[in-house]
Amino acid sequence: MKRRDFIAAGATALAAPWAGAAPPPSDLPKGPVKILVGWAPGGGTDVFARIVGQKLSEIWGRPVIVENKPGATGSLAAEYFAKTRFTEGINLLMAHVNTHAISPQIFRSITYDPLKDYAPIALIGATPHILVTSSRNGHASVQEVVELCRKSPGKVSFGSSGTGSVQHLAAEMFNMAAGVKSIHVPYKGSGPMQTDLIGGQIDFSFDTMTAATAQVRAGKMLGIAQTRVNRAKGFPAMPTMDEQGFKGFDASSWYGVVGPRDMSRELAQRINADINRVLAMPDVVSRFDGYGVEDGGGSVDKFAAFMAAEYKKWGDVVRAAKITEES
Repeated sequence: MKRRDFIAAGATALAAPWAGAAPPPSDLPKGPVKILVGWAPGGGTDVFARIVGQKLSEIWGRPVIVENKPGATGSLAAEYFAKTRFTEGINLLMAHVNTHAISPQIFRSITYDPLKDYAPIALIGATPHILVTSSRNGHASVQEVVELCRKSPGKVSFGSSGTGSVQHLAAEMFNMAAGVKSIHVPYKGSGPMQTDLIGGQIDFSFDTMTAATAQVRAGKMLGIAQTRVNRAKGFPAMPTMDEQGFKGFDASSWYGVVGPRDMSRELAQRINADINRVLAMPDVVSRFDGYGVEDGGGSVDKFAAFMAAEYKKWGDVVRAAKITEES
């Protein structure tokens, strides 16, 4: 079933009680509606929160406020949200693979439990990463990268947006699957990492599709492979890691909406239904396709199961690669 058909079908089934007209505000708890984002304005997580928030505002007939609390790759906001007891309104958090699958398994300072301290509501979507290099290098396949690493063990460098980022862990997955060793070079974000990659100071990166697309299309970086099992619509001609011999290789950045752990299941399902309506809107589908965001939607239980599976998957990588906050 195609993604649009799946989301449309799910939205119809889940949102039927409110189909056709915006529900009255009295259907929801009174008070402000807020979405907390753990990154600065303008990043992917913030953009997706604002797209969804604007549409929920239209459906609910009341403002939806996006608040930014950046720091510690999203964990500062996640920690705050987990420890706060909200007394009014609707309070939501944009969960991310870093905050809810990776960082809690690496950093000792994080005290929240990503699977117990939040109420799962809905998966917004996932974006692939792209194995990229400087266009001047000309490496056209994953096998060429593997051979380079084998010829120069411990000398080929992979940049990331920081220790514990998906870029970092994707490189570790590659090392383990290929049986090679490489150097991890952490940066404070994709921007400075891309500058050094294009300039030849580092060799490769599993950068996010959202961040890498402009540089790849401008010819400054060469895209070698994408990291989800199926090709993204934005890059239909670029093969996946799975297609190039790394069977089952799946590394993506994902985004979802969660509530406080004491949120009632009824309210979580109510908000889930409306988010499914939002994700089925043609203009939202078009915008998300442009960012490479796919496979959002589905039930509360589906998102909960997805979060648990991602936590286990990345935990296995962290332990197998012996990744620590000092890595």
